[in-house]
Amino acid sequence: MFSYLCRQMAEIKPYSGADDKRAQVERMFDGIAPSYDLLNHILSFGVDKGWRRKSIDLLADRKPREILDVATGTADMAIAIHKRLGCKVLGCDISPKMVEVGVKKIENANLTQDISLCVADSESLPFSSNRFDAVTVAFGVRNFANLDKGLSQMCRVLKPGGRLVVLEFSTPPNALFRTIYNFYFSNILPLIGGAISRDKRAYNYLCRSAMAFPSGEDFERHLYAAGLKPVSRKMLTLGIATAYLAEKP
Repeated sequence: MFSYLCRQMAEIKPYSGADDKRAQVERMFDGIAPSYDLLNHILSFGVDKGWRRKSIDLLADRKPREILDVATGTADMAIAIHKRLGCKVLGCDISPKMVEVGVKKIENANLTQDISLCVADSESLPFSSNRFDAVTVAFGVRNFANLDKGLSQMCRVLKPGGRLVVLEFSTPPNALFRTIYNFYFSNILPLIGGAISRDKRAYNYLCRSAMAFPSGEDFERHLYAAGLKPVSRKMLTLGIATAYLAEKP
């Protein structure tokens, strides 16, 4: 079942063509990097900021000293982590253009002493094992070409007892709300996203990848398979997104 889901996720790509998902995802995010932040806030009606805060709060009691933010994008999560927890943050992302935007934001906020970014593949993290107190990833795991490999890498770089927080889209349990949400996600979001970013395929991919992603208990099975112990999951905004908390034994 795991291998089937991983193959299914790997087959959902932004564009047509023979190149693999990793290459297409990098190209997609490089292309939409200039408009990414604006679209995030418009398309989520600003609630994405609250989702990040609630996810970060899952780490507050541990008082982490160094956190790795995987698929950091333009560093929204990395900046929010530092402002909320006051710790050092290292962010990595597959897209050089997204990292460029993030670096400028960090410089403008005078946070270069506390937050650093690098270009790296989540499925081959260039960091030593057992290094980080916590690892976070916000709206990034569904873009992994190999979900289980990415989760295993994040487990590897965590210290024993360290925590992983994954924030990702999920399926609302209420049937009426799910119907409204699916209509917006499938029809309205690609139109707005495509008009502003000039890449409608990128936002069609967002919809398809989010709907295919294994949420709830299905995703927690992948956490177990990667060597992590699921601790809790918290539905946000009627289940549009879910924050997962797991620990490395």
